[in-house]
Amino acid sequence: MQKLKKMFSDTRQTENNAKNKLKSHIPFRLNLLFFVIFGLFVALIVQLGYLQIINGDSLQAKITASSVRKIETSTPRGMIYDATGKVLVTNKPNPAITFTRGLNMTAKDLLELAEELVTLIAIDIDENLTQRDLKDTWLARKENLEVARDRASKEALAENEYQAIVDQVTDEEIAFDDQALKVATVFKRLNSAQELTTIFVKNQNVTDQELAIIAERSSDLPGISTGMDWTREVVQENSSLQSIIGKVSTEQQGLPADEVEAYLAKGYARNDRVGTSFLEKQYESVLQGTKAQQEIAINYSGGIEAITEIYPGEKGDNLVLSINAEFQQKVDEILQKNYQKLIDDGFADYSPGAYVVAINPKTGGVLALSGYYHEVGAKEIQEDAIGIYKKAFVPGSVVKAATLTAGWNNGVLNGNEELYDQPIRLKDSNPKASIFNPDGRGNRWIDARKSLEISSNSYMIQIALRLLGIEYDGSEIYVPSVPEQKEAYEKLRKAMAEYGMGAVTGIDLPGEEIGIQTAVKYLSDANYDGGKLLDLAFGQFDTYTPIQLAQYVATIANDGVRLQPHLVQAIYANDEEGKLGQLKESLQPIALNEVDLTAAELAIIQDGFRDVVTGTDANTTGTMLQNSKMEISAKTGTAEMTVTDNGKELDVENLNAVSYAPTSDPEIALTVVIPQLRGEKRGYPNLTITKEIMDVYYDMFMNKAE
Repeated sequence: MQKLKKMFSDTRQTENNAKNKLKSHIPFRLNLLFFVIFGLFVALIVQLGYLQIINGDSLQAKITASSVRKIETSTPRGMIYDATGKVLVTNKPNPAITFTRGLNMTAKDLLELAEELVTLIAIDIDENLTQRDLKDTWLARKENLEVARDRASKEALAENEYQAIVDQVTDEEIAFDDQALKVATVFKRLNSAQELTTIFVKNQNVTDQELAIIAERSSDLPGISTGMDWTREVVQENSSLQSIIGKVSTEQQGLPADEVEAYLAKGYARNDRVGTSFLEKQYESVLQGTKAQQEIAINYSGGIEAITEIYPGEKGDNLVLSINAEFQQKVDEILQKNYQKLIDDGFADYSPGAYVVAINPKTGGVLALSGYYHEVGAKEIQEDAIGIYKKAFVPGSVVKAATLTAGWNNGVLNGNEELYDQPIRLKDSNPKASIFNPDGRGNRWIDARKSLEISSNSYMIQIALRLLGIEYDGSEIYVPSVPEQKEAYEKLRKAMAEYGMGAVTGIDLPGEEIGIQTAVKYLSDANYDGGKLLDLAFGQFDTYTPIQLAQYVATIANDGVRLQPHLVQAIYANDEEGKLGQLKESLQPIALNEVDLTAAELAIIQDGFRDVVTGTDANTTGTMLQNSKMEISAKTGTAEMTVTDNGKELDVENLNAVSYAPTSDPEIALTVVIPQLRGEKRGYPNLTITKEIMDVYYDMFMNKAE
């Protein structure tokens, strides 16, 4: 019994010891757990404090960045002024209704918005709506989309799902009435906007009432707001300047398709308006303003809550041209009047146009440019100023100073050397002669200066023959074939190019043409007339643009220094009213090269040009200019051509003239080009136009100075 009690007592003692041991472990574990939890809470509190107190500003910026986006919008372009500060191109402000597309806007959202807008504002139906535009509008309704999807085959859907759906829309389903067409017009505009970009829903003829309605309902019209737009406006209408200024794309047109990547790389948006031609394109980087910046507040659903302007942007810089608008207008009137008379009198039936360029030979600044063309058989003429650098014509004898230059440069002509002016007899070809001795009567010795005054073809031909190694002695000669003439061609053309003929003039307009070197196409022709090299020597072969001929005569007037012609003479900032402000850059004359002439050789050319007008020889070609208000130096040119009319070849002539004045201190160099005239009684319209323009220049600029 005692043993049993002892065993029971031992057992209870063992249990008590175990319980005591367990009790001693449980509080420790709990305490450890509580301590860990407490530590975590402390760490969390510390972290929250750090985030809120120490790094609160940074976090707030990140939160704001996720709900506020910055966008940029274009500002008006810079303006264009004439040399006197008269506005030529400006920006006409227009009230506008805008749309900024939010995030996650569906076609259904846009359609509902379009349907609401056409009930609030007047919308003109877009004449350029395509079938695809109408189908897109119809498919914007989910039920319509599903109907069209069910019609499409699985194969077509797998290849191009949306296109397959579009193809299932029938003509009957898009036979919209006018109201639906207005909705389609607005839907097309809204749908063209990328996320967080702003486009114009209406920017023409927006009424005050429409602005008030939109402002009142803006909270119900997601992304719709009021703003301002601008329209490019050419003030100088009915002028050649209108076309040379160029065009600016619309917002719908945006960036030119072939230049999108280049513009995007410069920071442009796809719907930005840019210059697409002529001066607007050439000076795009100057005229384009600095974009305005706005902040868009976005809610949790991706909608736009508010738009705030943070930087208004700056209008583009302004251009000041070297052209005086009043002088330009008078030049236009002179050319238009004289060319219209030639057409009315039947002398210009086959003439493709008439062109004038005036340049300041000391600076290269274009003083005026003008051009008109007409269709064969039509009496009406149309403005064609861009023809001065886009169209090329056979120049005739105006280029003979360059032929003399080729002779001197290549050592085949010695100073004012005398040559015997006589017809050049060619084997298997008609003789080539000056206009005053085609049959050999009137042959005489003349020097280089006289060759310009009386416009000797024979003198120039003999220079070309010398370039071929042939000294003409009056007998019939054989001119080598084209391959053997290659070096002579190159020498002649090099001299022409020194003056800018057959070369890039550098005028500040895009896409300059350089004329045609006609002989190239004959190089492989066994029947080629080898005498064409001789024709080149007196301006009867290659073709040049009017601006090239103007640069040529300006180079002579500027003592052999060829300057780059330019229309823009200065760039100005804006004043407080956005008008002509302070000068930012004055474009200085750019010398492209100096003609390789000695002072004595240059003097022969300049004296010869003066003699063309003041000479007393019976064959002096420019005496019509003697009674001008300024002393003029000039060179005339007549190029013989043929045109075809109903299979019949007709003889026509290009009548050209280059000149500069005053002779002693030139301020204006002038080119007149009138191609393909017919009729002996047409007179000398090239000289008539030259005189009238020179007299107007004197009256406007020199008579006042005196």
